[in-house]
Amino acid sequence: MTTRSVDGYTGAEFFPESGGATWTGRRRLQVVLTGLIVGVPFAGLAVAVWLLWGHGIGLTDVLMAAVFYIGTGFGITVGFHRLITHRGFTARPWLRVILAVLGSMGFEGNVIDWVAVHRRHHAFTDRPGDPHSPYRYGTGLYGQLRGLAHAHLGWLFRNDPTPALRYAPDLLADRAMVRVAKAFPALCVLSLTLPFLAGWAIGGNLRAATTAFLWAGLVRVLLLQHVTWSINSLCHMVGSRPHPTRRFDRSTNLWPLALLSFGESWHNGHHSDPTSARHGIGPHQIDPSAGLIRIFERLGWATGVHWPTPQRPDRPRRHADPRQAREYAGR
Repeated sequence: MTTRSVDGYTGAEFFPESGGATWTGRRRLQVVLTGLIVGVPFAGLAVAVWLLWGHGIGLTDVLMAAVFYIGTGFGITVGFHRLITHRGFTARPWLRVILAVLGSMGFEGNVIDWVAVHRRHHAFTDRPGDPHSPYRYGTGLYGQLRGLAHAHLGWLFRNDPTPALRYAPDLLADRAMVRVAKAFPALCVLSLTLPFLAGWAIGGNLRAATTAFLWAGLVRVLLLQHVTWSINSLCHMVGSRPHPTRRFDRSTNLWPLALLSFGESWHNGHHSDPTSARHGIGPHQIDPSAGLIRIFERLGWATGVHWPTPQRPDRPRRHADPRQAREYAGR
């Protein structure tokens, strides 16, 4: 699909097709690997539930799963998203690398590709060019259901690559981020190995290591993936839209996901002001990611934090023109 804005689009019809990119062996391999990354955690959940039957889940597994979920989740929300994609604040170099490593351990792709896709999403939100809009197939009932599946998971398997050279040239020029991106497969292995080793060290046997691997490894990955993907799908279809955004942008605030997503589900607030370090800009909107950034700021590890002001949400912030997407950095 083209990433060029299509004249005459009204917001109700199918996104136009252009035949897509040519399928290459490398692209097919990427789709197969994506299938494994998506499918294996489901298999892990099935095995975990089978082992759980008649035994119950131990407190140790629950605590380890929570620790790994929080660590990798903040790596995605604070690191990949608010820091690296949108430059909502500036972090010490070592903190930037740690957050990128933690985000990579979330099994959602390497940092450069993740950032490129998300910047493209902001450049073309809910119109032709958006890689995962739930409005791709129109606004009818069938189109909405099909679009919801596409936005949540289907887009990962389309032959519609997002060029990092166009959307993330700053990261391609960043040696540290390039190294973290290249280490993505190893970091995924580490993300599953650490719970296994911790389970063995705490429980002292193979069963303890296996249940830790399943619950703090595969099941934790499964939950984090689908919470993140729900921001792409549910948070453009269900919820409130209290803040103005650009034309066709249907981003919403969905409060039930606020804690699990660490504040990312205040998505309408985010789209109204993409560089803000806080997404929950309304009263009583819990935003754990913003809280962590505030701690970093007080410790002197984060500077130049873009906090929302009463004036900033009043009108949608300018996003990059699609023709200038190479320069887009969420500003």
